[in-house]
Amino acid sequence: MISRVYRATLFALYQLCIVIGIVAMPFAIATRQAGLSLPIHRLLSNVEQAYETAHAQ
Repeated sequence: MISRVYRATLFALYQLCIVIGIVAMPFAIATRQAGLSLPIHRLLSNVEQAYETAHAQ
């Protein structure tokens, strides 16, 4: 039961990270033009990897 809740929480967190990435896209484009970058891709890949690991078990 706990693993089911854990997987559902990771899935929700993964979806939330995707939404944050989409919403932050204009800001990310502006910061890229200023020579900076937002590390949203690292957050998304870490959450995706955790979800896939939990889903495989």
